[in-house]
Amino acid sequence: MNEQQEQNHERVDYLFDTDLKIIQSSELFPFSLDSVLLARFAYVPIQKGQLVDLCAGGGVIPFLLSQRTKGRIIGIEIQSEVCALARRGTVLNHLEDRVTFLCADAKDSDALIGRGSCDVVTCNPPYFTVDAARDMKLNRHLAVARHELLITLADVLEISARLLKPGGKLALVHRPERLVELISGMRAQGIEPKRMQWVHPHRQKPANMVLVEGTKGGKPGLTVLKPIVVYDAAGQYTEDVRQKQ
Repeated sequence: MNEQQEQNHERVDYLFDTDLKIIQSSELFPFSLDSVLLARFAYVPIQKGQLVDLCAGGGVIPFLLSQRTKGRIIGIEIQSEVCALARRGTVLNHLEDRVTFLCADAKDSDALIGRGSCDVVTCNPPYFTVDAARDMKLNRHLAVARHELLITLADVLEISARLLKPGGKLALVHRPERLVELISGMRAQGIEPKRMQWVHPHRQKPANMVLVEGTKGGKPGLTVLKPIVVYDAAGQYTEDVRQKQ
């Protein structure tokens, strides 16, 4: 870490169990396991295709997806300071020819990228509605990342439907208490839920995350995968989390 990074409260970390690196700042929202699990869960075309990550943050999902596909990956992040970190991370990981970050409002993404042009859309959206805001005393960056101040779940689903090709996939991670809203919203946009996976912090604890993937124009039929348990009795990551997918 150099002097400038120290002044900006920045650090460079390895991205979970990979050789990828990510630039983070203590003043901005740090990446979490949610994004790692979503990047593993999402379907990706191996050889080609266009993938878009909405609410991309510092670039965790695009960077991880780059290890699974040779397709073009675009991250969209509205906060300029956060997007700047993601762009620098692209250079740090030598992914300039495969990963691009746009500093833009996701609501404008179909105009920027092309309606019906995407094979895959991923998103780790803000979890909490403004009415359910838990920590609005946080700084602006953290509040925007956690709460639906600039984008709602309904917005994400509408945007995704516009971006996806027929047969394209949408993968999201969210909170269990909003699952009914998520699934009904997907169907309202013509995206049929096809795969779902619960994430439990401990084996005896209720799920605190859910991964859902849908297909635009897909036929009804939902497969529920084996749950992921994050921590074992000793407080270490389980094989569910440590295994590479």
